[in-house]
Amino acid sequence: MKQLKTKFSGVGEVSGYEFSQIKQTDKGFIYEVSSDDSKHYEVFKKKVNKRFGNISYPTSKAFGIWAWTCNSLEKAEKRLETFK
Repeated sequence: MKQLKTKFSGVGEVSGYEFSQIKQTDKGFIYEVSSDDSKHYEVFKKKVNKRFGNISYPTSKAFGIWAWTCNSLEKAEKRLETFK
């Protein structure tokens, strides 16, 4: 199964952002997302795409459902701890 990259540059609607994996558990991930003038954290549940044999990074439609944006690493870690 293809894993998520630990570092990558955004394309399309997230062009100009750099993504770096901060934490991974059996249930989810935290990525630091930064640009020239901002930084936030994206925390999301691990979703396996069986059709393509990979783990999916959330699109904008997933936020609020199985992915969330946090303004601090502490808040992102607390959210990650709630995943079952």
